[in-house]
Amino acid sequence: MKDNVQALIDTWSREMESAATYRAIAEREENSRRKGILERLAKAEDRHADRLATRIRELGADVPNEGAFNLKLGLTLRLADPEKLYRTLEANEQRDNEEYQRIAPLLDAETRLILEENAAEEEEHAEVLRKAAPRPEARTALDRILGKERHVRGASWISDAIYGVNDGLGAVFGIVSGMAGYTGGSKIVLMTGLAGTLASALSMGSSAYLAAKSQREVYESEIAREKSEIESNPDEEQEELELFYELKGFSQEEAKSFAARMRERPDNFLKTLVQEELGLSEESFPNQWKACVSAALSTAVGGMIPVIPFFFSVGITAVIWSAVLAIIAHFAVGVGKSLVTTRPWWISGLEMAFVAVISGALTYALGLAFAVH
Repeated sequence: MKDNVQALIDTWSREMESAATYRAIAEREENSRRKGILERLAKAEDRHADRLATRIRELGADVPNEGAFNLKLGLTLRLADPEKLYRTLEANEQRDNEEYQRIAPLLDAETRLILEENAAEEEEHAEVLRKAAPRPEARTALDRILGKERHVRGASWISDAIYGVNDGLGAVFGIVSGMAGYTGGSKIVLMTGLAGTLASALSMGSSAYLAAKSQREVYESEIAREKSEIESNPDEEQEELELFYELKGFSQEEAKSFAARMRERPDNFLKTLVQEELGLSEESFPNQWKACVSAALSTAVGGMIPVIPFFFSVGITAVIWSAVLAIIAHFAVGVGKSLVTTRPWWISGLEMAFVAVISGALTYALGLAFAVH
């Protein structure tokens, strides 16, 4: 019981400190929209503190005097660069959330529930602060440009395929070069290369499947958590959505109207909150089977390239042709990467070709060093 009370008092102090900090920054804020957001965040922190104070009294303890906490930022509130100040506040919200997560398992069920609800809102506040932070006009323009240019997600299968080819090509070329140096280019290289290709393809395919599946599971768990928050505190969740609409440039009245209309459609309300608060949307997650097949096939294609000459020849001739094909293929992969990274194609291509030369030379030398003649 004593631990519960002390944890609640410590958390109450942080909430009071946060509320006072928001109000102090709001007084300094010249932008009326951000000023309003800060004042509303301060009220949210007051609500958190009230919940904690009520629980402290229920446990038979006294709530400290409101002046018993320290405003840790002190003069920083008056002197710091506005952008840095917002970043500090964001970091504080994340710190508080981590602290909640740390102590929650040690507490009784009712106290833990209060802290978990507060922690979820602190995470949302950190996201609000990140979006509300003032930025120089040049950076704002750059952000807009970058926002428009984020096409990579929509073409993720292209980048995944390039990565798969690169992985298979690099791994198997290393295996083939090493075994070629060890055996002098015998038929053993062919079987070793095929085994390496199969292993790489299966590994990449299973990894891509599990990664995509995990992303979807995270999305589903966040949906469930957000749904629970809406059911327990619908008004607060609507207020959070209003804040996000205000950050998009809508007036407070428009934001209220949009959020109220969205709340009338529970499914859309839920999806919008998840997308705005966490940046998650169902459309952004890849199909796990498509990711698996794409990764496995592209890796297999890349892995087969340095093996091909050993189907038709052995010895130094096969080794030379394998190296030539691998270097050309690495150059082509580099050119393909430039489609995603927008780097000059010839620089990207030469960089990959250079990597192939170094990799092939080192593994071939390793094979020679262990060769038995």
